[in-house]
Amino acid sequence: MSLKIGDSAERVKTITSEDVSNFAAATGDMNPVHLDESYAAGTRFGRRIAHGMLTGGIISAILGNDLPGPGTVYLGQEFKFKAPVFIGDTITARVEVVKYREDKRITTFRTTCTNQDGVLVLEGEAVVIAP
Repeated sequence: MSLKIGDSAERVKTITSEDVSNFAAATGDMNPVHLDESYAAGTRFGRRIAHGMLTGGIISAILGNDLPGPGTVYLGQEFKFKAPVFIGDTITARVEVVKYREDKRITTFRTTCTNQDGVLVLEGEAVVIAP
């Protein structure tokens, strides 16, 4: 596969309560803002929010499955969480090649996630070794 500046890929996922519960079980992050509706109601968000890293995981799914695809190895990832993701939000994750070093196949991606209203909820940068 040959990569070039501007290549991009997207995935769309609706975040479910089951996704949040499964992520909590897999990681051990049992923060009640994610799992307890009564607790979350008393926070600035007013209701449960998804783990930030669950949202970020959609970026990982694109990189490992779509672009560059199977065999991709992460070197680094930076996330800035811009807005909460709520249960039921539909997230569009996007990666775009911004740098590519062909000799070592090191690729830098701009990474973003937006919700169904077009609100930017996550932005960052990923660096990977492309297969």
